[in-house]
Amino acid sequence: MKNEDPDRSFSLKVYLLIIIVLSWPFQIAYPFLGEAFKPLLLLSMIMVAVGTYIAGKFVFRDGFENAGWQWGKPRHYAYAFGLALFLWAFPRVVEQLLGIYEAPQDISARTILIEFLLSFTITLIPAFSEELGWRGYLLPRLFARYTARKALLLHGFVTWVWHLPVVVVMGTQIAGNPLVSVPLVMLVSLVPTIMHAVVFAYIWSSTQSLAVSTVYHAAFDEVRDSIEGTIGLGPLSQNWQMLILTILGIALLWKAKWKKRANESLFCGFHPNL
Repeated sequence: MKNEDPDRSFSLKVYLLIIIVLSWPFQIAYPFLGEAFKPLLLLSMIMVAVGTYIAGKFVFRDGFENAGWQWGKPRHYAYAFGLALFLWAFPRVVEQLLGIYEAPQDISARTILIEFLLSFTITLIPAFSEELGWRGYLLPRLFARYTARKALLLHGFVTWVWHLPVVVVMGTQIAGNPLVSVPLVMLVSLVPTIMHAVVFAYIWSSTQSLAVSTVYHAAFDEVRDSIEGTIGLGPLSQNWQMLILTILGIALLWKAKWKKRANESLFCGFHPNL
């Protein structure tokens, strides 16, 4: 869809400012209020969609026509769940089998499954909110202005910036000097976060479906949280996903046919620099 007002062309700075103003207060408030207020993180995710709606409807007036309004195929959802399980459940099983990190004896698989299904259902709307913003809205506009790979890296960097309040809190929770631990956590999280965004982009662009990328997003978050909240995550579980997503993201960035995917993702009136 063509931008209806040439004087209101998309601006990354303005878009990011809208998202940050609406969502960061929830991310910043959560660590001060305590674990009971963890739902604030879900609200911060929902605010990405609210900000995106404001940007697309009222600020830039460029709409959401080609955001990915298809359901995808059953196998796409199977792959999405499979990847989430491989990233979190697989290393946890390995830890258990090798005796690296033992699970509490009173926690059953049924308990973990119930925990997952409940949290997964709750997270679907917040996950959709992020996918609408980062993949359905932002990425096509970056495809229109930059080479495909540059657009992918930039959109990944934006998602890392958006997570900064949480990343900073993680750094302060590490024993030692926060002046060292916070920058270290920020540095360590940078590449995996950007590469994970590339994986998200591949899922979204290959299926042309926000629904599929939303299911993967919710599955990734809640397989992790369900395991962590019941039997815990050991050292392998915590680092495995960062390694695999970095490798997978680099491979997709290098080998996937992004020129074709970028063209398919663009709406009429925008011409990619490919």
